[in-house]
Amino acid sequence: MIMNCKSQFLALSCVGFIASASSASAADRVVEGTPKPGTAPTDEQQRDAQSNDIVVNGQAIQPQQDPKQVAPLVDTPRSIVVLPSRVIEQTGAATLEDALRTIPGITFGAAEGGNPVGDRPFIRGFDSQGSIYVDGVRDLGAQSREVFATDQVQVVRGSNSTLGGRGSAGGTLNIISKLPQNDTFGRVSGSYGSADYKRVTADVNLRASDLIGVRVAGLWHDQEFAGRDAIYSRRWGVAPSVTLGLNTDTRLTASYYYLETHALPDSGIPYLYTLGNAPGTGDVYSEPAIGAVTTIGGQTGFVDRNTFYGLRSRDFRDAKTHQATIRAEHDFGGLTLRNTARYTYSSQAYIFTQPDDQQGNVYGTAATNPATGAGATRGDRVNGGLVWRRANTRYGYTESLIDQTDLYGKFNTGPVEHSIAVGTEFAWEKARRGTYVLASGSTISPRCNTATIARYYCTSLFSPNPSDPWVNYASDTSTVATPIVRGALNTETQNDGTTQAAYAFDSIEFSPSLILNLGARFDRFKSVLTPAAAAGAATIRLTRTDELFNWQVGLVVKPTKETSVYASYATSATPPNSLLGEGQEGNALPTTNTAASLQLLDDLRPTKTKSWEVGAKASLFAEQLQLQAAAFQTDIDDARVTNEFGGASFVGRSRIRGVELTANGNILPGWNVFGGYTYLDPKILDGGSTILTAPAVGAQAAKTVAVPSVNTGRQLPQTVKHSFTANTNVEIVRGLQIGGSAIYSARQFGGYADNRAAVQNAAGVVTVVPATKTLVRTIPDYWRFDARASYRLTPNIEVAVNAQNLTDKVFFTQAFTAHYAAIGLGRTVFGTLNIRY
Repeated sequence: MIMNCKSQFLALSCVGFIASASSASAADRVVEGTPKPGTAPTDEQQRDAQSNDIVVNGQAIQPQQDPKQVAPLVDTPRSIVVLPSRVIEQTGAATLEDALRTIPGITFGAAEGGNPVGDRPFIRGFDSQGSIYVDGVRDLGAQSREVFATDQVQVVRGSNSTLGGRGSAGGTLNIISKLPQNDTFGRVSGSYGSADYKRVTADVNLRASDLIGVRVAGLWHDQEFAGRDAIYSRRWGVAPSVTLGLNTDTRLTASYYYLETHALPDSGIPYLYTLGNAPGTGDVYSEPAIGAVTTIGGQTGFVDRNTFYGLRSRDFRDAKTHQATIRAEHDFGGLTLRNTARYTYSSQAYIFTQPDDQQGNVYGTAATNPATGAGATRGDRVNGGLVWRRANTRYGYTESLIDQTDLYGKFNTGPVEHSIAVGTEFAWEKARRGTYVLASGSTISPRCNTATIARYYCTSLFSPNPSDPWVNYASDTSTVATPIVRGALNTETQNDGTTQAAYAFDSIEFSPSLILNLGARFDRFKSVLTPAAAAGAATIRLTRTDELFNWQVGLVVKPTKETSVYASYATSATPPNSLLGEGQEGNALPTTNTAASLQLLDDLRPTKTKSWEVGAKASLFAEQLQLQAAAFQTDIDDARVTNEFGGASFVGRSRIRGVELTANGNILPGWNVFGGYTYLDPKILDGGSTILTAPAVGAQAAKTVAVPSVNTGRQLPQTVKHSFTANTNVEIVRGLQIGGSAIYSARQFGGYADNRAAVQNAAGVVTVVPATKTLVRTIPDYWRFDARASYRLTPNIEVAVNAQNLTDKVFFTQAFTAHYAAIGLGRTVFGTLNIRY
C-alpha cells in the first residue's frame, strides 16, 4: 500500500513537471543600485549589498517567494517577521535555534521523549515544532536544523492553519533555502574560536548559461561548548541545486539537502526541589540547582556552570537528514503554476542523560541516612547531594513524500485588483521509533545507594565525572555485562499520516487605500497508529480521520503608500496525533484496543484556536526600514484535559493576549537594525481536573475525588511575559563595522504541582485537605549581550570577530515540566575569515 501511495505522488509530480510553475513577483523588481538580471554586480554594488542588505517593503529581496503570501508585507494583515541572512551572519548563528533567539516572543521548550534536544520553538506561547516549513513545505521530523543553506527565515505569527494546515496555532516558521540565482558569485567562510570552535561554510552560485543556474552550499562544523564540560557537536552537510530555464516562462529546479550530526547531548541542570521535599509554604520556586546549594542533610557545595551529569561511555546523539525537492514552474501571463514535490528521510538515535529530580535525590528526602534496617544494609543515600542519571533513549526515523501545486498571480475584475493563490497538498508521512535496552537503576528505589553509586547510576550533584567507566549490565542487579541493543521489532511504534488539502487566498484591492485579505483551507488528515506490542501479542492498528476547515479574514487601510493599519481574524486546528509521535503530543491516540481506549479514539477531537489581531506597519526611508506593531488575543478551546471521572475531556481553555513591536532594515546607509519587544499575558483558564485518592480506612475501600487542576489560573508553561531583542550593525568608516545584540527573556515556567490530599473517615466521608504549598518549576529571567566587529581588507576579503554571551552570564534557556532545565553557554569568542568573489 505504501508503494502504491508513493507511486501516486510521483505521478502527480510528473504531471506538475510537464505543466507547472512559479512567478515573478516583488522579488523581480529592480531596486536602484542593484545589478540588472543577467549582469554581474560591480565591486561597489557588492560592498553596498554586503553593508546594507537592500530591502523591498522592509524585506530582503528574495526570488523564492511563498505563493501563499499574496501581498507585500506592508499590505498583509498579519504580524510577519523576516529574519534576513545578514542578521544570521552578523550574530554568528550556526543553528536555527541560534537564529530564532534574535526574534522576540519565541521561546524554546525542553522535552523528554521524542525530541529532547531538537528544535522545539514556541511562538506566542504555542509549541510550533510541527509548524516548521522549508520553502513552504512541512518539515516534520525531530531534528536540530542548520543554517548553512538558509537564505532567510519567515515567521508568520498568530493562528495560521489556513496557511500551513494542521497545527500552526501560534504561527509558522518558513525556512527559505539558498537556491540558484541569476549571477555568478561565491563565498567561503572559516571560523575558529574558544572551546575549539571550528566551522567552514561555502556557498557558490554559477550562472552556467543564460538558461542554467547551479548553486552548492556546504558545511563542516566541529566544536565543544564554552562553559560546559564534555559535550561536543560535529556535523557536516551539503546542499546542491540546479535551475533550468532561468529568465524564461518555464523553470525547473532540483535541489538536495543533506546534514549529518554526531554529538554528545547536553543534559542540563536538575531542579533543586520536588513537591515532597520543597521547604516552606505557598508558591515554592524550584529553580535549577546551580551555584551554592545546601541539601536537606546540611551538606553545602557549589554547582558550577560546566557541571555535566551525562556519561561519555553511554550517551550520544546521531542524526541524518536527506531532503530531495523538484519544483516546476510556468508563467501564463499574469498567473503562475507551480508544482513542488519533496521526499524527506530523517533519522536520529540517542541516549540522553536526564538528571532526574523527581526522586528527591538532589535536595534529599531526610536529614540523615538510615542507620538500621534494609535501608542501612543497602546503604541508601537520602540526605541529598546526588543525581540519578536517568537514561532516555530512542532510535527511529521519519519519512515523507509531499506534493503541492499552486496557481497564483494577479488579475482584475473591473476596477478591483485581485492577488490570488489557490492550491492543493497531498502528503504521506511515516514515523517509526523504538528504544534501547539498557540498565540505569530505574527499578531500584530509592535510586541512590551504595551499589547504584558504584555502578555510576547515581553521581555527585557537585562533582560528577563524565568519564566514569559506566558498564551496561543485563539488569539493575545482574553482574553480567552486556552490550546496549535496540529493542525487538514488536517494541517499536509506527505512525502513518496522510493529508489531502485544498486552499485559496485572495488579496482584494478595492482602491490603493483599502485592501481585503481572505483565505480558507480544508484538510483531511488520517492518522494510523501501530503501537508497540508485548512479545507474542497480536499487532493492532488504530485509525482516526479528522476533517479540518480553517479560515482567515483581514482588512487593511493604507493612509499612505508606505503605511497601513489592519485588523484580522484567523483560526487553527490541531488534530489528534498531529506530530506523529515526533514531539510532545498533548492529544495522542490511545495505544491499546481496550473498550475504554476505543471509546477514547472515537471521542477525540482537534484542539482549536482563534486569533484576533490589530496592528500597524510602516515602510520608511524609501522602503529600507519596516516597523510593525500588533496587539492580539488567541483563545484555545477543546484542549484535552482530565475530567472529574479520571478520563479525557475536551474542555480545556487558555487565552493569550499580547503586544508585539518589531523593526527590520536600514536606518541609514551602513546602519541596520533588527529586533523588537513582545509582551504576553498567557493564562490557563480551565486546566480540567486532578484526581486525588483517599486511602482505604478500615472497611472503607480507597476512593477518588476530583479537584480543579493546579494549572487553572496559572501562566502557560514555556512562555515568558516579556522578551526583547535588538541587533544592530554600523559601518563606522568604509570597511569597518561594529555591532552587537541584546537579548532579554523574562521568567519562564516549566510546570506546577501542589500538595492537596484526600482523606476519608470510617464512615467513608471523603475530605479534601487544602494545599499548603505549590511547587513551581521555573528558570529565572536573564539578559544576554553579544558583540561583533568586522573589517573589509579588500572588496572581496573580510575578517570578523564575534563574542557571544559577552558578560559570561549564567542563564537557562529551556524549562522542562519536571526533571531539568537547559543551560546557556558561556562566553564564546571566534574569528571568521570571509572570502567573496
